[in-house]
Amino acid sequence: MNSKIVDLLVIGGGINGVGVAADAAGRGLSVALYEADDLASATSSWSSKLIHGGLRYLEHYEFRLVREALGEREVLLRMAPHLVTPLRVRMPHQGGLRPAWMIRIGLFMYDHLAKRVSLPGSKSIRFTPDSPVTEAFKKGFEYSDCKVDDARLVVMNAKLAQQKGAHIATHHKVTGAKRVGDLWEVTITPDSGTPFTVQARAIVNAAGPWVRKVLDDMDGVTIDKTIRLVKGSHIIVPRIHDEEQAYILQNKDGRIVFVIPFHDQYSLIGTTDVDYDTDPRNPAIDDDEIEYLLNITHDYFKCDLSRNDIVWTYSGVRPLMQGEREEGKEAAKVTRDYHFEVEDQQGKAPLLSIFGGKLTTYRKLSEAAIKGLKPYFPQMGEAWTAQATLPGGEKVTTPEALAGEFQQRYGFLDQPTARRLAFSYGRLAELWLANAVAIEDLGQRFGQLFQAEVNYLVAHEWAQTVDDIIWRRTKTGIGMSDADRARLADYLQNTGSHTAKKPDQAVA
Repeated sequence: MNSKIVDLLVIGGGINGVGVAADAAGRGLSVALYEADDLASATSSWSSKLIHGGLRYLEHYEFRLVREALGEREVLLRMAPHLVTPLRVRMPHQGGLRPAWMIRIGLFMYDHLAKRVSLPGSKSIRFTPDSPVTEAFKKGFEYSDCKVDDARLVVMNAKLAQQKGAHIATHHKVTGAKRVGDLWEVTITPDSGTPFTVQARAIVNAAGPWVRKVLDDMDGVTIDKTIRLVKGSHIIVPRIHDEEQAYILQNKDGRIVFVIPFHDQYSLIGTTDVDYDTDPRNPAIDDDEIEYLLNITHDYFKCDLSRNDIVWTYSGVRPLMQGEREEGKEAAKVTRDYHFEVEDQQGKAPLLSIFGGKLTTYRKLSEAAIKGLKPYFPQMGEAWTAQATLPGGEKVTTPEALAGEFQQRYGFLDQPTARRLAFSYGRLAELWLANAVAIEDLGQRFGQLFQAEVNYLVAHEWAQTVDDIIWRRTKTGIGMSDADRARLADYLQNTGSHTAKKPDQAVA
């Protein structure tokens, strides 16, 4: 890329960066994306795994954001039927907090602010003695949202961008940028190798928690906007109830916590909202957050949950838009909306920086960002992503149906494995299942992982490390033994690098 001028250079491989890269490449722009670490290695892989309108945002009068997010649920269900699936959410009514009439009004708006095609509307429900919630709760409400594999949503958008001609490079950090004439000269420093320079007609700064640092490292940039970093933490425990619905729990502090079925065997509980002022790369849950999540779960559910039941925790840092309206607000009340700042040099070499945003609205954000660059690229095509299908989603009705198809075609797959592959890869699993007729055809095992699967992830999905594979491309790290991790690390060290250098080779 150092010998070529690209139309658009994108900084950051989170959901907004890959969304922008895909949108721009599909409109005919030449695009290069550089990520300092792995795709989805920060905020985008540590969400609550929801595609949702944001029911509680109605309390803060964020009607535009909620309307846009509600509409995107239906779009993403069509785009990624293997990664985005419908979810019914139950809200036990807690007396003394939000009154029932207020919740009914909110749910009415939630049902009607945007067009619903496939998702059913809300309703009132009653809890029986057999319910997993305590007997203190007699009635409640149920409404629709969706759940998502957030990190794989990022990777599939990167693959879509690549299919449209974009160059995607992970472990390549942008270490400097300056305007030279009508172009940007951007210095790229690989994890291993010699720094090089790329010229670009425009830059999109989608660095998430590092958006301000990227601006500070650029010469002559006058944008003064900043962000507020808020840590959100989750705990994963064995399933605390057998129902397919998620639960949304109201706390006395006005916040809400989700309890969501997670990978069939587990419950995901979160999130917290804690202001954060240290390194966004390695946030971790603290004792107060663990206690907070356990306590609210105890307030609502009959289960006897303790710290010893926690099988995994994760934390992410959300870069929230900071402005005069947000000054002094509690972290939970800061807007999840997004904002763009565009700066140019007499109509040339524009820099568009993204502040804020949420997973659900990444596609609309990307579309709006590229629209903001239209004056600089009048030749670009029209918006197109609303009708796109993400890789793996082709000819998928539901992942459950695809799992059944996998079991028929590959009789050696048990049901849990077939479901994992359908919900993670969709049709892409066929690339490495290929013509296998026995489990041995897929190579050695690393816990739940197959050798052919690992080869595929390295060759075709930018995976390089154990963490890339077991926490972002898959969630097979939960329950994986230390021995299996060590064997996987050894395999990647000895053979993975060769696989990565030959992206067109056979993956089995």
